[in-house]
Amino acid sequence: CLPANQERFANGKLVTVQFHPSAQVVMTAGHDRSVSLFQVKNFSLNPKIQSIYLESFPIYKAHFSVDGEQVIATGTHHSMFFVYDMMAGSIIPIPKVRGVEEKFLRNFELSPDGSFMLLIGTSGYLHLLSMKTKELISTMKVNGRCTASAFTPDSSKIYSYSKEGEVFIWDVRSTKCLHKFEDEGSLEGKCIAVSKNNQYVACGSSSGVVNLYATDVCLKENRPKPVKAIMNLVTSATCVTFNPTTEILAVASRDTDEAVKLV
Repeated sequence: CLPANQERFANGKLVTVQFHPSAQVVMTAGHDRSVSLFQVKNFSLNPKIQSIYLESFPIYKAHFSVDGEQVIATGTHHSMFFVYDMMAGSIIPIPKVRGVEEKFLRNFELSPDGSFMLLIGTSGYLHLLSMKTKELISTMKVNGRCTASAFTPDSSKIYSYSKEGEVFIWDVRSTKCLHKFEDEGSLEGKCIAVSKNNQYVACGSSSGVVNLYATDVCLKENRPKPVKAIMNLVTSATCVTFNPTTEILAVASRDTDEAVKLV
């Protein structure tokens, strides 16, 4: 296969590569302040559809909305974020979310049903926003610092992983903490993923170990035993993700080249 973005390689580090939820399109975004869309064709040229440039806004993360009509982009050192409306072709700045007192807004997650946006703040704060209005619904707080969060496939719960190695399970509707458990042997939490069939939770830590848990055990026990501990990475596990049929788990580290394992 040819490089997906060969018609426009980025001038800086790429932070996001994502397929469109329904079209044969791939998006790239990165530190060169741009978001680019490419059509994905079979082994032939992947033509660039368009690029948008966000002035003095190196991108930390970009993500398609669930309906595929918008791209949300956060910056590396900004308290605002941008929404790119692909249908209207307009770039909408969201300057300040009322009730969210954060110096930087970087990491976020979107709920699978398209209703919510979760901003992962500093000092353990999690801000739940309405995807429709981009207004604050509620704020939650974990003990310590939150490094990663993931919605369950039905969007009813949020798993939040703290830097201290604890996982907090929240009810989205009431924003109450339902349960918390310790990730076995974790010195520092880095990334978390919930499988599409809601059977497993994967937690990746700074030591490179990825623990795989059964979700029903996580909801009951304070110190659950992992179904499997994956030890293949020697540097910090910075990304874990399940394939749509929950048969493969990809684990990766951005701290060294070619550190990607499929389990």
